[in-house]
Amino acid sequence: MNPTTGAITARQTVLDSVDSTSVVPGGRKGLSAEDDAKLIFGVIYSLRGMVKRVGGPMDNFISYRTGQYKLHYYETPTSLKFVMVTDTRTNNLRIVLHQIYVGLYVEYVVKNPLSPAEHPGGIGVNCEMFELGLDQFISGSLQG
Repeated sequence: MNPTTGAITARQTVLDSVDSTSVVPGGRKGLSAEDDAKLIFGVIYSLRGMVKRVGGPMDNFISYRTGQYKLHYYETPTSLKFVMVTDTRTNNLRIVLHQIYVGLYVEYVVKNPLSPAEHPGGIGVNCEMFELGLDQFISGSLQG
């Protein structure tokens, strides 16, 4: 996802858990993680716009589900975006995404003077402590 839009990417945890054929309409194969991220960003951008037009400026896009996956979305007051793709049976993860923001992103990225404020070139968050904490959090929260 494009970091200039405020999006965070943790590809190992989120995108690798879902087969590309289930994320892409029509089941196209051979897409890279970058292509998956671009498609997901486009879907989110479109759905957010539709929710705002139909429901008004106070309504928020939270998630959507297909027959093969569920996409959960959380946006911070500063327009930082967290996305998680899960199994269709997973309950709403808005609180979990908020916990990732407050407990991991703020602690390991925002408060870390060695972590860059911007993440150019679409690399996403490049902080080992954040990635380790995220892996542990996801393993403990969703699979435990």
